[in-house]
Amino acid sequence: MNNDNISVIKVRDLLMVTMPADPDDPTISALQDKVLNAMERYEAKGIVLDISAVETLDSFFARTVSETAQMVTLMGGRTIIAGMRPAVAVTATEIGLTLGNVETALSVDRALDMVENKPRPRGLS
Repeated sequence: MNNDNISVIKVRDLLMVTMPADPDDPTISALQDKVLNAMERYEAKGIVLDISAVETLDSFFARTVSETAQMVTLMGGRTIIAGMRPAVAVTATEIGLTLGNVETALSVDRALDMVENKPRPRGLS
């Protein structure tokens, strides 16, 4: 796989980021670069990270997602992780993944509803 497997699409003032089902380490590494460059390029207010296709989570993937979300926050954005499968949620809990300001939604539709109906968390400009 390569970073072409990560889809980043601008929807209004957000970025929709879709991960492939079984991302390898180079694909995961490309996540940060693609997201942060797109944040700057499109002046996005945040990202919706769709991981609904992801079936397994390892510590590298978990750490990269967490760090990327922190970087988006530092850039003044909001991160919503959408579509986490039950097995991925169990693994994330078992490895001690902390997400800080990251919000979660069961689906992309619900994530978009959250953006429309909820103000951004305090402390973000």
